[in-house]
Amino acid sequence: MYLSGMMNIGGVLVLSRFFSNNVINEADPVVMSNFGLLMIVVWGLSFLAMAPKWNHLKWVIGAFVIEKFIYGFVWTKWLMNNNLSDVYEQDMMAGIFYTIYGANDWFFFIFYLIVFIYLSKTQNKVIW
Repeated sequence: MYLSGMMNIGGVLVLSRFFSNNVINEADPVVMSNFGLLMIVVWGLSFLAMAPKWNHLKWVIGAFVIEKFIYGFVWTKWLMNNNLSDVYEQDMMAGIFYTIYGANDWFFFIFYLIVFIYLSKTQNKVIW
């Protein structure tokens, strides 16, 4: 869970060059505007904040499952409609960002989903 937070915060800050990498913004101006990147950092702070008490926060983790699914889905759709090579030609760090961000989100979607299911079973409560 700490890794999830660090990936969001560190990945965005490093690869966006602290929000100055315009190629990231131009490649997906809706999701990856500087505001969108800042919100990814905020999600990272949320992951870090809940990590010490994760076993008491099933529904927060459920929200993380949804968040990671949405970003993973949006990334997959972006890859299907854009040429990643074009981004690499403009800026290598932006290319790396677009290569890993969705894979990271799909990985942590599965992780948080497993944790959510685990908590649902161990707490002997109905998921929904």
